[in-house]
This record gives sequence, structure tokens and C-alpha cells, in this order.
Amino acid sequence: MRNNTTGHTLYMVELALMVAIIFIMAFTPLGYFQTLGLSITFLTVPVAVGAILLGPRGGAVCGLAFGITSFIQCFGMGAFGTMLLNINPAATAFTCIVPRILEGWLCGLIFKAARKVMKNGAYLAASLACPLLNTVLFMSSLVIFFYQTDYIQGFAQTFGVTNPFLFVIAFVGVQGLIEAVVCFVIAGAVSRMLASALKQV
Repeated sequence: MRNNTTGHTLYMVELALMVAIIFIMAFTPLGYFQTLGLSITFLTVPVAVGAILLGPRGGAVCGLAFGITSFIQCFGMGAFGTMLLNINPAATAFTCIVPRILEGWLCGLIFKAARKVMKNGAYLAASLACPLLNTVLFMSSLVIFFYQTDYIQGFAQTFGVTNPFLFVIAFVGVQGLIEAVVCFVIAGAVSRMLASALKQV
């Protein structure tokens, strides 16, 4: 049986590894795929795995790492984020970081709740929840802070939509579906495998 010190040390090592993976992915083609609008991101995968294995607090830290990398992309690495940064730096920082912290934290809570009613299914439920939360929370913040700006209204006019809800659907589109499927499949399988290997089942 592990003592508290050993358990805490192991937890911190595992958390550090997940954060490192997020940063490595973020600055290689594994993390972001640039499109004309939003970037397709696969960083929800390590966030989901971290939230499942390390709980809500670990998920929040992984979400913070994801958010920081997303904000860094706004400094000339992605056209969309760079434009948002020029419009309102504080709102851009909030939009990039806070929704991702909540995403990881809520994903961990969802896994804990789901484990009470199902075993293996909890991994899949949390892995699907993570990218969905990412989309909903990020787009909600984007709409709150930027929907009335000329830049976002330009997208709305291009899509032919007249309200924020339709804008979110049109803007996310296939991209959100791709993120959800990838995270559902990969994070669900990886987290279940790692939990078994770490004897967390």
C-alpha cells in the first residue's frame, strides 16, 4: 500500500507528464490543425485522459495547460486567434484559458459521477464530454465577448446566419464532430488502458 508521500509524488509526476504531453502536442502537428476559421485541436485527448486518471483537479491543470497553449497560438501562430488578440487581449486570454480549465475540471467530475453507475462506460462518457465541453464553453465565451465585433459579424454574414446559436452551429460544423470522434475513440481507449496498467480499476 502506498503511503501519502509516495502517492502524492506519483500523482505529481503523472500530472507533470500529462502537461508535458499537452505542450509537446501543441507545438507539433499533433496538437492543432489550422483551418480558415478555428483550428481543429486534438488537445482534448490528453486533457480527457488527465481528468479521468487524475481527477477534477488534475483535469483542471491539464485544461489550464491547454488554454495557455491556445493563447500562445494567438501571437501570430493562428490567424483567427491573432485577430481576436488584436481586438481585445483580455477577452482573448479569458476565452482561450478559462473554458479549458472548466472543461478539464468538469470532465473529471463527469467521470467520477459516471463511475458510480457504470464501469467501462465511464471512460467513454468522459472522453466524449471533454470535446463537447470544449466546444460549448469556448464558443459561449467567443459569442459573449466577440459576437458583436465586425470580425465575427463578417463570419456570420458569410454563413448567412442571424443569431449566435446558428453562428455557433455554422462555425463549428464538421470540425467539432471530428474533435469529438477523435477524443471519444482515442481518449476512451488510452485512459482505460492506462487506468488498468496503473491499477486504478
